[in-house]
Amino acid sequence: MGTRLAGKTALVTGATSNIGRAIATAFAVEGAHVVVTGRSQDRGAEVIDEIRAAGGRGDFVQANLDGSVKASHGLAAEATRVLGGRIDVLVNNAGIFPPNTKPDTDEALLDRVYAVNVKAPFLLTGVIAPQMAARGQGAIINLGSWLARLGIPGATAYNDTKDAMETLTRDWAAEFGPAGVRVNAIAQGVIQNPTFGGAPSGAHFAMNGTPVGTSGPPEAITHAAVYLASDEAAFVHGSVIDVDGGRGSVAFVSFG
Repeated sequence: MGTRLAGKTALVTGATSNIGRAIATAFAVEGAHVVVTGRSQDRGAEVIDEIRAAGGRGDFVQANLDGSVKASHGLAAEATRVLGGRIDVLVNNAGIFPPNTKPDTDEALLDRVYAVNVKAPFLLTGVIAPQMAARGQGAIINLGSWLARLGIPGATAYNDTKDAMETLTRDWAAEFGPAGVRVNAIAQGVIQNPTFGGAPSGAHFAMNGTPVGTSGPPEAITHAAVYLASDEAAFVHGSVIDVDGGRGSVAFVSFG
């Protein structure tokens, strides 16, 4: 067990698989009391068993963050209760990724992607951030993406939502930072998904031309998340940390 987050409480959305699961487990291993949330009770129980087996403390709160006030406010209230009256760290990780292009994006798809990826964290943060500000401390971590930086076809709605989350990171840092609440983001690259047997479809192609040349493990994101949640990042506000193997900033060309 580590101590970097000892005494802190944390809510991690979308924590029943892949990146969210890895972040929740890493937080617990570093001493935080973590609320794991997601739609599946069974998968939530698996994450809690994993946390407790590692010696950590965690509880599952079922929630379907569909962009409604009821869902986001209900989760905020129940997580606050389970965590003993306060949330020190909020990780806005839950999201959906339906492949789409502009011609095949109808109103229903656009509304659903924005509801889950932007509106739900917007509403959740709107409840939790003021409570953090009233206590004079807190940390919020948003999950962005390299896809917000590099135009590619096939995921236009998702790409737009991640761009929105990075902008909200800076806006919220300006709004809540003076009250002691740090708001930052992680721009993730192509990350392996052990739940589905490895890297997502097309991952190796997407990472061609980068320094690493392949997708990364979920743990690559957890290291950045633990840092941003800890007091080590006390001087970090409104930043977006790229953890993407260089995909968003480097074009690797071999001249050999």
